Amino acid sequence: MKTIKLLTGWVLIGLLLSLEAHGQYQLETLAGKPFNNITLEASLKPFKINEKAYIRAVAKEMFVQWQSLLRHADTVSIMLWTGDGSEILDYEGRMGQPLEWARYMGNPNTEHEVGSGPEELSIHERAFLYVDDPPKFTYGDLRFIIQALKEEGRQVTGKPIQVGATFDPGPEFAKSEFKYQKHPEILGGNAMGHKTFVNCYAVLNGDRDKYAGFPTGIPDQTPFGTFFGRQSQHFLTDLAFDFIWLSNGFGFGAEGWSSTGAIFDGKGFRQDQLAEFSHKVLGFWKLFRQECPDFPIQTRGTNLSVGADLARDAVDLRAIYDGGFNMLPPPNSPWAALDGDFGLELVGYLSRMAELPDNRFLFRYYTHDPWWLNSPWLDRYGREPHDIYLPMAVSRIDSNGNVAVPTHLSFLTIDDTYGNMPTQVPDEVIPHILKARYDQPTAPGPLVWVYPFDEYHDWAYDHRDRLPEVYYGDWFIRQAINNGFPLNTVISTTSFRSVVARSPHFFKESMLVTIAPDAGSSLEKDLISFVQGGGKLIVFGPVDHSSDSFRELLNLKNETPLSGEFTVDLKRQPDQLENDFPRLLNHRELFSGGGFRTVVNNTADPYTKVLAQATQEGQTRDAAWVRADPAWKGGQVAYVRGTNSSNFTGGRLLTPDNPEKYFTGPLLLRYVLEAFGTTLAIDKQSPEVKSPVLTIARSNNAFIFSGYHPNSTVRQRMKFKQGAPLLLGLETVLADSCSTYTLPTAWNRECRIFIEQGEGMVSHKELHSGQRGIKKRYSVSGLNRATVRVYAADDVDEQHFHAYVNAGYPWKKGHARFERKDDELGNYFLLTDVTGTLVVSW
Repeated sequence: MKTIKLLTGWVLIGLLLSLEAHGQYQLETLAGKPFNNITLEASLKPFKINEKAYIRAVAKEMFVQWQSLLRHADTVSIMLWTGDGSEILDYEGRMGQPLEWARYMGNPNTEHEVGSGPEELSIHERAFLYVDDPPKFTYGDLRFIIQALKEEGRQVTGKPIQVGATFDPGPEFAKSEFKYQKHPEILGGNAMGHKTFVNCYAVLNGDRDKYAGFPTGIPDQTPFGTFFGRQSQHFLTDLAFDFIWLSNGFGFGAEGWSSTGAIFDGKGFRQDQLAEFSHKVLGFWKLFRQECPDFPIQTRGTNLSVGADLARDAVDLRAIYDGGFNMLPPPNSPWAALDGDFGLELVGYLSRMAELPDNRFLFRYYTHDPWWLNSPWLDRYGREPHDIYLPMAVSRIDSNGNVAVPTHLSFLTIDDTYGNMPTQVPDEVIPHILKARYDQPTAPGPLVWVYPFDEYHDWAYDHRDRLPEVYYGDWFIRQAINNGFPLNTVISTTSFRSVVARSPHFFKESMLVTIAPDAGSSLEKDLISFVQGGGKLIVFGPVDHSSDSFRELLNLKNETPLSGEFTVDLKRQPDQLENDFPRLLNHRELFSGGGFRTVVNNTADPYTKVLAQATQEGQTRDAAWVRADPAWKGGQVAYVRGTNSSNFTGGRLLTPDNPEKYFTGPLLLRYVLEAFGTTLAIDKQSPEVKSPVLTIARSNNAFIFSGYHPNSTVRQRMKFKQGAPLLLGLETVLADSCSTYTLPTAWNRECRIFIEQGEGMVSHKELHSGQRGIKKRYSVSGLNRATVRVYAADDVDEQHFHAYVNAGYPWKKGHARFERKDDELGNYFLLTDVTGTLVVSW
């Protein structure tokens, strides 16, 4: 194999692309970590003419449009949204069998025939054909399409090509006689109306029709997992598919979209039925694998999170992960595109990757919807990349301390509702995907969620009425993220114990966030040791099952639990509002893991500082405080009781309290960061103005800030222990030593420089190299006796770092003195008493 190194020369790259595709040369031009697999999801709509030459031309175009991204993958896949999955259920084993396929816009499984009904009906109430005369396909035609995709894709990309089938439990994509006429007994849930989704653990009534796996009909009381598995085995094999995708929560309980389910009805938890329903869910996977043992499974999962799914719908994700089912875990939900609920998207994503079946996980991005007349990149997102940069800033840490990013990437979909594939979308989306990948996390972020994956599963089944606590935790973090808490790194409690046992100072630059552990548990002992050894820890939630030792660490005791409305007293409020926050807090014990009962035990302790209190009819509970004993070598612990300021009002998700009436309890999680030297303040007109969502990732020693501002009038003020962060390419007016920014809807900026300076306007820009041996050069102007910390790339040492004050090209004068540091603030270069313009390079 010949290797050609190209730093420039795009013409040469183009000339040699075909040689690279055929394996004759390996060009070292690609930056960033490659994906194991990139999947382009597509319906059959682009194949508007059922002619082989036309099908091949469309197949080729699919790969050509995305080739600049597909070069960054080991394998390329096409996932075909052929129908709604009923094409698998109906398959008789004949290539000549007519194919019912997703040739509609809207819902074809309503009481109204396709194209009929009153004009005022929405497309959720009836469907139209996507073109006047859509082509007719057989199963044999589908097999040719699959063949064409593999052959044309290989020719364009030079990569192995895989094609996947899809199964959706709902009514959305194609007409389904099987689900809604022949076998309605398999339906459950309320996602798109009462009993509209297939329940994975349903049982079929018998019928005498012919199926590929059941040529004499379905025996009465056949488990759906058995029937679906056997049909899938025949369908996938006969048509040369390579994997199957289970959509919209299928395989993960009975209700994939709602905050309620088989165990939780919005009023209470049925603990006594948890084991039974969990057994049914796991039983589906076992039955499916008995019939379809080898084809890889990819999954969409629910719209929620591990804790919420377990407590509401009996989804034992640990048992599913441990089942050896050769599955790819669920990715981020696409629902953030629909309602801007990035807190829910990130919580679900983080919680499901805390533990994995293996080292693989997927990031999925919503470009088009081929059914519902929207193309999120062009309309819902407004061509803004927030749903790229926020979830792609997410990372997990495994038990060996490795920082892991997605191995797989998928696009829903590359065609729109009319079967068009506008090149504008890949042309605009790909650069953001690649930049996010170039800036991928390489170290833990400033905040790390120590997720209780094993604890939640243990607590759910221990019959101590802890389902409310399991349910509460993820919803609380969801609201905290939606209110500006910058959480985008996760490690499971099990992996955390492994990492700190091997490397006690692994998290020296991070603040850990987790629940209160059980008395005498290994987690409890390790968290105490972490804090007393100099670590920074934030604990949230009830402390009803911890030991006296852990309560002593927190300086906490429990009083009689209270619930209902409280008056909140904030000792300090970082945010500034023209119309201030209300001071009424509604603590509902059902949604907050129990009643409000925490208080500081020893009020005379000089190392404990109360940050927030809540009072009800003369009784006070301490809502947040921080403690820093000098004996802890710089360690600190903060406690936030945490009110989940949400309620079930009958919709799909929990409804946040009215911010004009009630104080949002999860705000306290961001407010306590000030006690650790981190100010992330939000200035806005009134409480109902939505707050920005923020992620801060660490990449090659840089801080990568990404944000989503649902309201572009909001101003952010930021200060860390390192100083005020300077976002590259922008100016800032310092206020009380904080950098301040008013930012657009979506933004992504590198930060390598922090300054300590009270006020003034400061500008931070990147300059050209202009000098042999220099890769990066940055300037900071407007400094006034500032202390500056520069976070150069990981491999930069003192000999390769240069600093100049009030100097210019050819950089022979103005050398500034600096000091190399490696402490709790990280690995950086320190400069003091700097006035004027500073230029640094390496």
